[in-house]
Amino acid sequence: MPEDFYPEFRRLSPKVTGGLVRMREEAFKDAAVPAKYKILAALVVVVVTKCEPCIRAYTKMAYQSGVTLAELLDFLNVAITEGGCPGEQWALKAYQVYKELQQGKQIEGDVCCKREDMEDVK
Repeated sequence: MPEDFYPEFRRLSPKVTGGLVRMREEAFKDAAVPAKYKILAALVVVVVTKCEPCIRAYTKMAYQSGVTLAELLDFLNVAITEGGCPGEQWALKAYQVYKELQQGKQIEGDVCCKREDMEDVK
């Protein structure tokens, strides 16, 4: 999309669109299951559902949460198993992002519901 209409849409519909951000903040806290494993589970889902912005975002979150390459590969193998041949292609996108993060590259993009978009409507 040439223009990012999400901030405007977020301001016009703060209670509904902000729900995803609030859910994500709560869901990915350390609790009975450590946060990094919940992030990896979410990564499996977005690989299988083929959401590229989410793949970038959850891979970045996983990397920042200390997920090892071996852990990432285990979860990507689950995504490939559940997503078949297309799952493998989308899993490669996550692997590429992780490798770029290891090399110190900045990864642009975030999930569609950005934390900073909430600041002006809380």
